[in-house]
Amino acid sequence: MRPSIAIPLRRTAVAAALASICLATPLAAHADEARPAFAQNVDLDRATIIDLQQAMNGKRMTSEQLTQAYLRRIKELNPRLGAVVTVNPDAVALARRSDAVRRSGKARGPLEGIPVLLKDNMDTADRQPTTAGSTALLAARPDKDAFLVRRLREAGAVILGKANMTQWANFRSSAAIAGWSSTGGQTRNPYVLDRSPCGSSSGSATSAAASLAAVTIGTDTGGSIVCPASMTSTVGVKPTLGLVSRTGVVPITARHDSPGPITRNTTDAALTLWAIYGPDPADPDSAQSAGKLPADYRTMLKRDALRGKRIGVWRKGHTGIDPDIDRVFEATVKKLRDLGATVVEGADVPTDKAMAEHLYPAVLTEFKHDLNAYLAATPGTHPKDLTGLIAYNNRHAKVELAKFNQDIFEMADKTTGDLSDPVYREHRDIVTTQARRSIDDTLAKYRLDAIVTPTELPAPKVDYQGGGENAFVSSSSNTSAAGYPHVTVPAGYSKGELPLGVSFIGTRFSDAKLLSYAYAYEQATQVRKAPRYLPTLP
Repeated sequence: MRPSIAIPLRRTAVAAALASICLATPLAAHADEARPAFAQNVDLDRATIIDLQQAMNGKRMTSEQLTQAYLRRIKELNPRLGAVVTVNPDAVALARRSDAVRRSGKARGPLEGIPVLLKDNMDTADRQPTTAGSTALLAARPDKDAFLVRRLREAGAVILGKANMTQWANFRSSAAIAGWSSTGGQTRNPYVLDRSPCGSSSGSATSAAASLAAVTIGTDTGGSIVCPASMTSTVGVKPTLGLVSRTGVVPITARHDSPGPITRNTTDAALTLWAIYGPDPADPDSAQSAGKLPADYRTMLKRDALRGKRIGVWRKGHTGIDPDIDRVFEATVKKLRDLGATVVEGADVPTDKAMAEHLYPAVLTEFKHDLNAYLAATPGTHPKDLTGLIAYNNRHAKVELAKFNQDIFEMADKTTGDLSDPVYREHRDIVTTQARRSIDDTLAKYRLDAIVTPTELPAPKVDYQGGGENAFVSSSSNTSAAGYPHVTVPAGYSKGELPLGVSFIGTRFSDAKLLSYAYAYEQATQVRKAPRYLPTLP
């Protein structure tokens, strides 16, 4: 079904036909559209940013041609994927400007001319809305780019558009459907269309997997990058808290929120993270990020990075649940040994139920505080606080509450939203301390460089709303609460079609190390394959 209200893809001067695309209508797949897109003899599915730069530097392709290729790709596939909610009306003009910059010999950075899709919770001071998936923010008018968007532009990127997302980053309802928003409808998994892409960075992950952009950016509060990346056979990077600024990003909580790249390969993930990281005076958590990645991103891309490293294996709560996960993970562990790593069994990260009991009260309080601050500071006509959002949703229930309720909003609004409240502070201190200890103590006990574990189960049905028996323990709850980095990389497939990822986890600011391990593993395995857009599993 089409969503009741959807933001039409914006027109560009050369791609007016895009305006008629319906955002969430699942159609039958066609074999010709399942093949990777090509632009001037460049395979968009396999090409890295480095390949694209070489093609543009060699005058085999321009940024305008590359941008047009992605726009055509969006036009072909978005009606069944629901991944892109807005196309930037200035994208082609930005690409032409980038081509002029390149001809002048003054390229701005490593992303010069590279089209990037942003999750629709990142402010852009242009003609695109920033809605967090809600019609309540259609008339919001951010007056400046999010800090990370500014970094992308400074690096030369072409902002191609906005990707759909689970509304309010999956923090409106305990019965939310991953990938659904009132502005974009339902995002679908490009591998099997009746399966979930997970969330909340659903559109970013699906867009990356389907080659709708060279790079996409997501945000992660509790698995919202790594889960969608795992389920769409992409590389997802949840950075150390504060490595990438959150200024200008619609928040859940500053104690967890971490923007990061979702890409088809680790090379692009490392390069993009390198381009957007760094201190932002408006984000105190970013103050210590300077110099935490190497001066040259290429030093993170070493095929022998795993040789001589001690990699702990986290099995408890992850293996013995799904036979395909077990098969893929055993192959992963063997490959790590083949690559020269010392594999250390028994490195299970403890998951403390007491921590979970403190987590929700802390995040509910932080959400009210942080979201109210964002709404109050954002120009335009829209609700100015959480209470106003709840009232807006009730007035527009046929659109906003059509799929699920807003019980999380209501619980959060009952908190004080006061971050100086001693009760809140106790909750937060317990959560952060225990989460960090769970990882750091495991690393220290076994003298590890990193921990490896399955990322997530195979994708459930697209309308999955949680509940039921699920013995799989989240691989991201500890890293999110600790503010520690988490990188997932494609590892295999369930039933031959549903992607499975494997995660590399480490301590604070070990991002570069984890990316190097993921790169070495990726280069040795090369398991990722392009999606086939199957209507359902055979």
